[in-house]
Amino acid sequence: MRFTRPLAAALGGLALAVLTIGPAAAADGSFVWVGPKGKAYAIQSPPERKCLDMAQEARGPQNSTKKALVVYSKKKCKGTALRIASGHSAPGSVHFASVVFNPR
Repeated sequence: MRFTRPLAAALGGLALAVLTIGPAAAADGSFVWVGPKGKAYAIQSPPERKCLDMAQEARGPQNSTKKALVVYSKKKCKGTALRIASGHSAPGSVHFASVVFNPR
């Protein structure tokens, strides 16, 4: 899978966050979404309770983690919120700008 530079940088920072937090604070599983030009992107074991801003277009969130997540229409986990239970997804028409895993 190829990543564009902004996404690769964002995911690189996310990977560092996951490494520094440790596995106990990660939502086991994967989070998948559709980005620019219809390409699929994914992250494994994202950090819990930390708002993550998307670096570029993001839609069609799929939650394959073991925890619920919330996607937001705006960055910094603001705007319209949509909760997605573990093992569920939202339609491809659902666009989002930020996400938090295992929210409080």
